[in-house]
Amino acid sequence: MIASTAGSAIEWYDFFIYGTAAALVFNTLFFPSADPLTGTLLAFATFGVGFVARPVGGMIFGHFGDRVGRKKALVVGLFLMGTATTLIGLLPTYGAIGAAAPVLLVLLRLLQGIAVGGQFGGAVLVGTENAAHGRRGLYGSFAQLGVPLGLILSSAVFLVATSATTPEQFAAWGWRIPFLLSFTLIGVAMFAQLRLEETAAMQQAERTTAPVPTRSPVLEVLRRHPKNVLLGAGTLILLAVGFYIFGTYVLSYGTTVLGMSRNSVLAAVIAGAVLQAIAIPLFAILSDRIGRKKVYLGGVAGLAVWVFPAFLLINTTDVLLVGLAVVVAQVLVAALQGPLPAFMHELFPLQVRYSGVSLGYQLGSLIGGGFTPIVATALYAEFGSFVPVAVLVVVAAVLTGASILVLTENRAGSDGPAPSLAPEADAGPVVA
Repeated sequence: MIASTAGSAIEWYDFFIYGTAAALVFNTLFFPSADPLTGTLLAFATFGVGFVARPVGGMIFGHFGDRVGRKKALVVGLFLMGTATTLIGLLPTYGAIGAAAPVLLVLLRLLQGIAVGGQFGGAVLVGTENAAHGRRGLYGSFAQLGVPLGLILSSAVFLVATSATTPEQFAAWGWRIPFLLSFTLIGVAMFAQLRLEETAAMQQAERTTAPVPTRSPVLEVLRRHPKNVLLGAGTLILLAVGFYIFGTYVLSYGTTVLGMSRNSVLAAVIAGAVLQAIAIPLFAILSDRIGRKKVYLGGVAGLAVWVFPAFLLINTTDVLLVGLAVVVAQVLVAALQGPLPAFMHELFPLQVRYSGVSLGYQLGSLIGGGFTPIVATALYAEFGSFVPVAVLVVVAAVLTGASILVLTENRAGSDGPAPSLAPEADAGPVVA
């Protein structure tokens, strides 16, 4: 659990500091020739590039995670993310090397996306495949716990950096500090390599004569379980949209549109992430008791209803009301995050589970989260109102709700290396 949570937290910290930097400084440091709105759109576009790369990472690491084990794939993903993020902190800006700066920035963002696309499946399965009976939701939630913890770390580090430096100092060198601190992820990878064991389910599979797919696990899961991959991706759409609206876009909206101070909006995001981190395991425990679908659908309905009052509260620019809007939204997102890892685990058989979980999760994140900040920014620029942005959240809620309703819950599914690759095993929408 320590390896799963710590690795996931720092991995997501690395991924989120890019989004925070894109909202605050990348528009002027790497796209200075553009007007402020265009620069912000370009900065968020590079943010979205990481999401495009995540399914690629899911396919690459899914293949090796199913073939050679969860642990090895997880460790390589951690090393790759730590290296790419540290290099962003050392990257010269447009003023130093011209057009090469944004090009290199995009390349490193691609590596970040590949790393997080591959790491997440490993972090989830380290928890769910070692879970005690009836506790899969709780054990799997530790990987998701890394998401708000990463957001807390990234926002807190930026809050300290902006408070301890002048605007000129922050633009000159202060923004690099959060990226350089990600070097610690390499230490977590070393710990995982030395101390983490392979999951219990994979160890059991190695001791049996379980059928092994003759083709790539990625191709196998796409051929035999395409429905579960697509519906699994659908369950992610609202989670991603809600998280990035109230975790990343709100920073740009509050500072650029409403003229609030950076620190005020960052403080609201941190408060929301703190309560989100507390709520995730609680919702996971609830899903172990009453079912994944009930908890998930409650979060979907809550976000669809809350998004309009949330923006009205944010528009007041009152720090306490802005904090209330973000906190409630992020707690509702936690209702999706808590049961999600176990729910995804239960969609796929053991031999292709890493590939299936990674593909479903990363495709959903790409559709729902990859370009949410840039789409939201463009919608506000076009209509001059938060209403289209709120409608975007409602549409995502409809898509996710429909996906959840179609899927059949499978909390009692076995982790054993049963003959799960037989063609008849995929007769229903969910496979044990």
